[in-house]
Amino acid sequence: HETILLVEDETMVLRMTASMLKAHGYAVLQAIGPAEALKLAQASAGTIALLITDVVMPQMNGRALATTLLARQPQLKVLFMSGYAAGIEGITETGDNPSAFIGKPFTVDALVAKVREVLDHVPA
Repeated sequence: HETILLVEDETMVLRMTASMLKAHGYAVLQAIGPAEALKLAQASAGTIALLITDVVMPQMNGRALATTLLARQPQLKVLFMSGYAAGIEGITETGDNPSAFIGKPFTVDALVAKVREVLDHVPA
């Protein structure tokens, strides 16, 4: 029943990923990019359990978006996704938990398992 903020700049990937998550019982807020994500997060303050964001996007990358949202909601969990090898390098170089990354393309099972892993993770 958790709410997920899904941020992806490719409409087809956004819709497909949202459908996968909804089919497994998650409430999904869909944002076509960082600007829309910031507006949705502001309107939904406190109800978002997980941010799933593409790493490589125009205007603001996923890491910067996550940093901005974490400043407002420190308990927010984050799952980065990317189809580029450089995507994970940017995550691990900034000290993020490397398990909070999923490479594109992914299967429904892989996505749902990774989402559950991130949501259930208890920080040390």
